[in-house]
Amino acid sequence: MASKLSDGHAKKILVTGGAGFLGSHLCERLLAQGHDVLCVDNFFTGTRRNIAHMMGEPSFEFLRHDVTFPLYVEVDEIYNLACPASPIHYQFDPVQTTKTSVHGAINVLGLAKRVKARVLQASTSEVYGDPEIHPQQETYWGRVNPIGYRACYDEGKRCAETLFFDYHRQHRLEIKVMRIFNTYGPRMHPNDGRVVSNFIVQALKGKDITIYGDGSQTRAFCYVDDLVEAMLRMMSTAPEITGPVNIGNPGECSIRELAEMVIELTGTTSKLVSKPLPQDDPKQRRPDIGLAKKILGWEPKIELRQGLAKTIAYFDAFLSEEGSKSKTKARSRAVSGSR
Repeated sequence: MASKLSDGHAKKILVTGGAGFLGSHLCERLLAQGHDVLCVDNFFTGTRRNIAHMMGEPSFEFLRHDVTFPLYVEVDEIYNLACPASPIHYQFDPVQTTKTSVHGAINVLGLAKRVKARVLQASTSEVYGDPEIHPQQETYWGRVNPIGYRACYDEGKRCAETLFFDYHRQHRLEIKVMRIFNTYGPRMHPNDGRVVSNFIVQALKGKDITIYGDGSQTRAFCYVDDLVEAMLRMMSTAPEITGPVNIGNPGECSIRELAEMVIELTGTTSKLVSKPLPQDDPKQRRPDIGLAKKILGWEPKIELRQGLAKTIAYFDAFLSEEGSKSKTKARSRAVSGSR
């Protein structure tokens, strides 16, 4: 677990991308441990809704900022989570996505060097591309198309890892690198195009559930609480432990099986419909978490069915709230129009 400073005072911890899905959960855990949290986000994919309940906390501070520009703050630790993580979002402005990973890493590392802070990079399983080995170990160098539509994210994250390790070797910076596999849970963006949120939102709205290809491609889904626990443990390891370390759930599930589970848990009448497989979409993805078990004593605890039930409950409440807001706005327009 992340610890406090030796003199008993709380750490000042910077979380870039802190208003996003993962970042907001991490900020919550850090606050619960008694730390002072500086949440930085430009709201490209993060939202005020995700952090609204923390805004009144005296130990929580929010700064709207884009990490492609330098950040001048004083902190003890840094978690670098800033970057859109879903294909819809990172392909919307691919140049900016690459800049966020690369320029963002340079700026975060420069800050860490100046204030002598330990820094964790939220990397991704996408560095493995469409893998030739299964499951993927950290020693595998990957199979990435450097000029494909996903390259802005895949290669951006690979370059960020390069920068982290070069800063470590050249400047003796204390770094931690985690390769995060598919993660899901409350506060996922409803329109992020990722398979869990897509299926749940479509099911709750009674729409057809879209699968790409025949649905036989596999993923390994890790619940957000398990992921955050791994982050905290990784940050508290000895300086010589740098990673990269795979973090994810090794329980493999086909996309079709996931869709059928969502249909069952929501009780929807939605049907499955197929569309062509996107370019460079990996056919299988599952982490080897042997290293995480060894050095972090970590493995996921929350089963997929349990995590999906919690995520469905969140989206059900979210969609109900959004529906109520839409009805209120419609009534207001109707009243205004009748005057």
